[in-house]
Amino acid sequence: MSDNTVTITIDSKPIQAKLGQKIIEAAEDAGIYIPRLCHHKDLPPRGHCRLCVVKVDGRPRSSCTIPVEEGMTIENDTEELNAHRRMVLEMMFVEGNHFCPSCETSGNCELQAEGYRLGMISPTLPYIETHRELDATHPDVFINRDLCILCGRCVRASAIQDGKTVFAFEGRGIHKVITVNAEHGLSETTMDVADAAARVCPTGCLRTKRVGYSIPIGQRRYDHTPIGSEIERAGSK
Repeated sequence: MSDNTVTITIDSKPIQAKLGQKIIEAAEDAGIYIPRLCHHKDLPPRGHCRLCVVKVDGRPRSSCTIPVEEGMTIENDTEELNAHRRMVLEMMFVEGNHFCPSCETSGNCELQAEGYRLGMISPTLPYIETHRELDATHPDVFINRDLCILCGRCVRASAIQDGKTVFAFEGRGIHKVITVNAEHGLSETTMDVADAAARVCPTGCLRTKRVGYSIPIGQRRYDHTPIGSEIERAGSK
């Protein structure tokens, strides 16, 4: 250990991590993928989705918000944790209308890709038929709230990268939804198709118009390799 690094262990593998790094970042640098949905490398962490939960010295902790400390023993790829992650994914799937075969984001969707990676075949929980308001008022971008998983990426990207605060959450519990800072929809906001907020959604909730299904099957982001493969490949070099 130096003044700027610490030694931690992830799944029995000792790795060197930089002081100040979050666990998920240190794992990435070591070529270890931790599932995530609300986390984005260009945005500050919030720990909304609970998919990145690992065990730190036997205690469940969100890896996107907890900084590394010398001597940490971390469990990530265990059946117990992966079963927890599958249950979290199931709840996300049944609380929205995620019909993957007909969705224009299929093959590029991080929610779908995490389900495949973790071996989630089909939800075991009853579906909630949501009928949340669709906002197609903007000429270039639409919001399908039935596909929102409340990750908060668009909220953070709009505020921090775009400097616009177009998006926010309203309501509580099952009634919590993504909303915009205008009375009559996205068209009345300063949202632009080039904004960072338009590119960070992990599902099909916030999407650009007129580009759906433009990428052929077989050429989509997750058609051939699981989500996280690029991190694991980089770590094997």
